[in-house]
Amino acid sequence: MKVLLQTMFWVAAVGSVTSSIYCGMVVVAAVRFGLRRRREERSAPAFVPSVSMLKPLHGSEAGLEQNIESFFRQQYPGEFELLFCARQDSDEGLQLAKSVGARYPEVHARYETCGEPEPKFHNAKVFSLAKLDSVAKNDLYVTSDADVRVSPDYLLRMVQTLKDPKVGLASCVYLGTAHHGAGFSSQLDAVGKSVEMTSGVLVADMLEGTKFALGATMAVRRKSFQDVGGFGELGQFYADDFVLGNRLAQQGTGVLLATHVIRLMVQDSPFWLSFRNQLRWMQSTRRSRPWGHLGSGLTFAMPFGLLGLLWGLASGHAVLGVAWMAAMVVNRWVQAGSILTAMGDSDRVRGTLIYPLRDLLGSVLWAASYGGENFYYRGKIYRLKNGGRVESTDETAV
Repeated sequence: MKVLLQTMFWVAAVGSVTSSIYCGMVVVAAVRFGLRRRREERSAPAFVPSVSMLKPLHGSEAGLEQNIESFFRQQYPGEFELLFCARQDSDEGLQLAKSVGARYPEVHARYETCGEPEPKFHNAKVFSLAKLDSVAKNDLYVTSDADVRVSPDYLLRMVQTLKDPKVGLASCVYLGTAHHGAGFSSQLDAVGKSVEMTSGVLVADMLEGTKFALGATMAVRRKSFQDVGGFGELGQFYADDFVLGNRLAQQGTGVLLATHVIRLMVQDSPFWLSFRNQLRWMQSTRRSRPWGHLGSGLTFAMPFGLLGLLWGLASGHAVLGVAWMAAMVVNRWVQAGSILTAMGDSDRVRGTLIYPLRDLLGSVLWAASYGGENFYYRGKIYRLKNGGRVESTDETAV
């Protein structure tokens, strides 16, 4: 029993120290990002090239109409086209885009179909992007996922990142936003996307620069896709965004983190489905960045606080155990508060208060990511391979 208690104490102590160091790094990175964001927001955007906005679609979901409409409402002084692509013309998402587009005849929008993905395209989104690439008129792209919702200055702000011809790609962080009335599991998922993801991104950018991309939205040159092997190569990866940004950075092409912040809308899902969706992302990260993902286990605070509490109760130091747990809760409040403030989240107080629970859930997801190589996506089971490549299986999810 004594050995067990000593082991609990030292594991909790080491984890508490590493997560506290990480929290300090996050605060510094958040302040750095916030200052840069305010400085760039005060500057007058002067770069207004012709742009093609590429938006793959697949089916419909809650809030999709508002998401799509936010792209039609762009206040961009230059020329731009808005291109949508789905597998079939009957796709609900594509039909919804056409319906929204009819309300904005002044926007040059086109609606394409690509059919079912070819066998080498295990990533269907990349297959849609390949189709859009073949019909786009311009050489500068701004891509986005269907669950992204943006402000009217989004396009103008994003293209500023490409005014330097040495920059091949820029992506931005996002505020996870649950739909009104969404359940608690979706709210935890949303704040995880806002805080956990952004914390890692800002710290990485501070320490070594940006050597990756976040695929929710990207400002990217047409040439950049070809420089990394083309769409056929990218289509073999689940985390195609990471591969694209990482390969460009390795080649010496500029990859930037924009200061513009978008919203990533989180669907109201039961806990089991939300857990499975978040686990898929964790599994992908584990395969794409194996050592970085392993080390991220030491950035969580709540599991070590809980272990410290259990140690205190079992060893007769209950007050110390409770204080230990409380310190780790404050640790996560500081992390979440600094990130959400830097990103300008109007609901930062609520997000900060519930984040310790998301941190605990995040540690469970991290541990579960080592449980296998199969993952669920849109009703099918896929298998992740080393390096992040993905292959389909014969299994169908239930």
